[in-house]
Amino acid sequence: MELSRPEESLVQAVRQLPPNARQELTSLAIRLAELAHGKAIDWSDVWSDEDLEDFTRASLQRFEDEESA
Repeated sequence: MELSRPEESLVQAVRQLPPNARQELTSLAIRLAELAHGKAIDWSDVWSDEDLEDFTRASLQRFEDEESA
């Protein structure tokens, strides 16, 4: 499997971490993947209009939830 340049950079950064930090990061990545419920993640650096709308909607909802708490 060939890695992209950003993926190579990520692998190198993780390899430089102490073993316990690597394990913590791996555990966090696994938890985040579980939250995605198998949904494919688009790793591109460009946000679509749909991405921006989703982000805006979620941000406004979070703001409203915090204001009502």
